[in-house]
Amino acid sequence: MIVLTDVLSREEVLAIRDGLAAAPFHDGLATAGAAAGRVKDNQQARGDDPAVIALARRVRLALEAHPIMRSFARPVRWSRLMFSRYGPEQQYGLHADNAAMYAQGGWPLRTDFSFTLFLSDPDTYEGGALSVRDLSGDREFRPDAGSAVLYPTGHLHRVTPVVRGVRLACVGWMQSLVRGADQREILYDLDQIRNGMPAQDSALLLDKTIGNLLRMWGED
Repeated sequence: MIVLTDVLSREEVLAIRDGLAAAPFHDGLATAGAAAGRVKDNQQARGDDPAVIALARRVRLALEAHPIMRSFARPVRWSRLMFSRYGPEQQYGLHADNAAMYAQGGWPLRTDFSFTLFLSDPDTYEGGALSVRDLSGDREFRPDAGSAVLYPTGHLHRVTPVVRGVRLACVGWMQSLVRGADQREILYDLDQIRNGMPAQDSALLLDKTIGNLLRMWGED
């Protein structure tokens, strides 16, 4: 799980919020599967609205330009991005996202990564944390507006109940160019070394990479 800071500038956040203020929203159950529909309570901007489509494209381009997204996630296919809105007492209970979806253009999409890009300033609402569960327990995120949380799609997660204010966010899924998480980690570490870092840190990352490759390729 990684927090990508400053995906959107302050000006971009305000522009997207202004655009969404005039956009049509409907019940989020319209895009929920059978299991998620039992625990989902929010609103979503209509995905067929031209203004919403343009805003989603703006977010996707900003995510694609983020250096950690390019180096770590290496997205090759994207789902349609969705804007969600939660008011007081609304939430999204614990659930798992689908392992396969359809990308823009109708291509099949293997969901390697999920993301939530926050559009509301954290001091304007209470509750509404993104809670993601891994083997160490539940981790909650309420980052600054313009930041995104990137995590493996297979993790159980939820949006905790909003107590006050409005939580606005953009969510989506992507398929990585590289299927294996261990392989993505090796490529990311090598990118860090190539992009320049202190010699001692580079040596440590090389030791780590050599060890990971030996475990990946080694025979009994």
